[in-house]
Amino acid sequence: MRWLGGRSSNNVEDRRGRSGGLAIGGGIGTLVIALIIGLITGKNPLELLNSESSTQQTEYTASPEEEQNAKFVSVVLAETEDVWKKIFDEQLHKNYVEPKLVLFTGSDQSGCGFASAATGPFYCPADSRVYIDLSFYDDLKNRFKAPGDFAMAYVIAHEVGHHVQHLLHISDQVHEQQSRSDEKTANELSVKLELQADYFAGVWARYIQNKNILEEGDMEEALNAANSIGDDRLQKQSQGYVVPDAFTHGTSEQRMRWFKRGFESGLISEGNTFDAPNL
Repeated sequence: MRWLGGRSSNNVEDRRGRSGGLAIGGGIGTLVIALIIGLITGKNPLELLNSESSTQQTEYTASPEEEQNAKFVSVVLAETEDVWKKIFDEQLHKNYVEPKLVLFTGSDQSGCGFASAATGPFYCPADSRVYIDLSFYDDLKNRFKAPGDFAMAYVIAHEVGHHVQHLLHISDQVHEQQSRSDEKTANELSVKLELQADYFAGVWARYIQNKNILEEGDMEEALNAANSIGDDRLQKQSQGYVVPDAFTHGTSEQRMRWFKRGFESGLISEGNTFDAPNL
């Protein structure tokens, strides 16, 4: 992917090096902990809270490789901003509202609850933010055997695809249906939501191809990443067998197919996974 020299996004929040401490979770639980510590130490609980909040951001020194990855993520986010602004204008005649992207290390607090590096990148509709610990880049290469910069770009584009679903009120409708469904049906709806995000990632890829950003092998990197994080493959690796009713993101074949379909189409209207006769 030709990204060096590309525009960096202004929507990146760098929280790397921030410790969790008492501030993680916030609310009543934090206050209770502060009160207990105050009783033991004889200190004012409010002073403890203020002190903890002020020391959350510790000095953090990233490796040159991590800094390069941070710059890459910012450029990819900028590309999603430019592309989706164009798509919303041309295809929907609407304004695109840009999401924020949070870089964190280890753990952080999102509008959807606790964020951990172990959970991988995710989108939180409650605060319209994508959360990424850059160590996931290493996971893609080493754990999932999906190296390459465009593999990571696909992951970011997928999460931004969830933001598009949020703006179009698709995810809200799905979550409402899930709240009234049994587990099997809720999982099926989740798969359709995830496959549509893969489709939207493919739509984005088509647009940046027209900007001469893609290089030879980039699409293969993205498809390899989609293949590596399919439910069937991950279940087989972790437990030795596959349980289709427990799928929440789709099989490797489905994820690759819907990404390719988005790339071939370039149209939001063709990505209705919820009414597709065959996923």
